[in-house]
Amino acid sequence: MFRHQGKARTFKHNLQIATVLSFVAGIVNVTGFLAIQQLTTNVTGHFALLIFDFENFQFLRGLTYLLYILSFLFGSFASGFLIEKYKKSKRLNVFVLPTLVEVFMLVAVTIFYNLTAVNYPHIIACSLLFAMGLQNSFVTKISNAVVRTTHLTGLFTDLGIELSQLFFPEMHPHKHKTLATIKLRIYIILFFFLGGITAGFLYSGLNFKANTLLLAALILLGSLFYDDFRFQLIRARRKRKQAR
Repeated sequence: MFRHQGKARTFKHNLQIATVLSFVAGIVNVTGFLAIQQLTTNVTGHFALLIFDFENFQFLRGLTYLLYILSFLFGSFASGFLIEKYKKSKRLNVFVLPTLVEVFMLVAVTIFYNLTAVNYPHIIACSLLFAMGLQNSFVTKISNAVVRTTHLTGLFTDLGIELSQLFFPEMHPHKHKTLATIKLRIYIILFFFLGGITAGFLYSGLNFKANTLLLAALILLGSLFYDDFRFQLIRARRKRKQAR
């Protein structure tokens, strides 16, 4: 699901990566909010607060929200930069690099949170927003902008549009494509919700606190290993067939 690009990429690949990454985003969203009372997977709310503070001449506090926004932007930039830099390499799965950076950021935030007892919430917020910028960028790149996993506003908008198209089959004859896209949107929303529920239970119910982010990191690592294992297995089968 991480390797296939362009015409080689199927609906199944997009569905697999969508469920994994939306679950991770749901975990980060709820864990970040419970830990520091800030949104850590999107910047829409921060942009509104930035404007509000500037209008009320609270420039220092407004600059904090600007830093949040720039952290998400820089995460997206870093992901795109890594992908473009190593795109020509045929031996390297370029999407592994931003995924590993995201894993590193989630683990680093967990350690930092435990060591500082939440004395630096802005650093934690910027770090998580950077990680989500990374994720949103590389999943957008790998799926050719079909999959977005870190926020739901656009998803609900697209889902509403596609549901309305089902009532006008004469204008939208490719019903199977529309239904497939609707399925993808629903899966992303569902797994984002499940990730959030899981994070809430672990954070508060089992008192994991920010250690809940380690689950998100483990899921990302597990997905990379699974993807690489399947790739090696398929390649070995092809070699055996060619040898025959």
